[in-house]
Amino acid sequence: MTAGDPSAALPGRARFVDVHYHVGPDAYVRRHTATAAGARYAGLGGWVVLKNHLGSTAAQAWEARQQGLPVSGSVVLNDIAGGLDPRAVTQAVVQHGEDSGLRLIVHLPTVTGRSHRSTLSRTPSHPILERDGLRPLTVTDESGTLRPEVRELLYMARDLPVVLSTGHADGHEVRLLVEEAVRLDVPRLMLNQPANPLTGLAYKDLVDLASAEQVYTEQTALTRLLGYQDGADFAAVLAHLPRVVYSSDLGQTSQMDIEQWVTRSQEWFTAAELDERRITDITRTTPLRMLGM
Repeated sequence: MTAGDPSAALPGRARFVDVHYHVGPDAYVRRHTATAAGARYAGLGGWVVLKNHLGSTAAQAWEARQQGLPVSGSVVLNDIAGGLDPRAVTQAVVQHGEDSGLRLIVHLPTVTGRSHRSTLSRTPSHPILERDGLRPLTVTDESGTLRPEVRELLYMARDLPVVLSTGHADGHEVRLLVEEAVRLDVPRLMLNQPANPLTGLAYKDLVDLASAEQVYTEQTALTRLLGYQDGADFAAVLAHLPRVVYSSDLGQTSQMDIEQWVTRSQEWFTAAELDERRITDITRTTPLRMLGM
């Protein structure tokens, strides 16, 4: 992939796809800009999907692709971005364009207000965020049922070129989302890093949830790096669940860079006794199938 040539940014050429990488500007200070990250993935023969807790990376991804970089985008429906508003999704889809041939990932809220002390070392990116933080938003109401706006988003996901992600929903909410996605015949639902403490779903919990053909399970490197998930659970998800999408969830200044993640991942794959076919499946084939039109 050659920077400067828009036709070079073709996902089918990628050796691997990382569907979860944070760049600046974001709610926290990040290691790279969109173009700097895109250039590093290009150098490694990969493709990257940018993520941002403040909202959309669609326009950044479009701009990077015009420079020939292997980048696509997402939108996170946190309160600061307008919350569970269909207009935020429509705008991001338009900004994302059609040239990549990949779907936009639409993440349900990642700032939920639920108690969890992250082990990450992070610096808020702006004084407003340092003073006030981000207002929380959940996909369920006080009675524990899915909000009507969430159901509307599920309906939209049947028709728009998007992949709906569960965000930082808790285990109960993830089950509701899967049930509703199956009922409505939503073609793609990604379980967003389910091993994170805010969701708390281990391999044994995911076996039934992941059996629905439209459900994709994201396994991030970060949950392993932060000790939220032990080696056995990490390996079981990678080796045995159907439709697994392996990602980094990196970009933090306190964590490893992209090249080190690729090297560490190969070490983990070897320890988990994954063969080359399975490695290709979780790092390239399944992500491209999930994101494909």
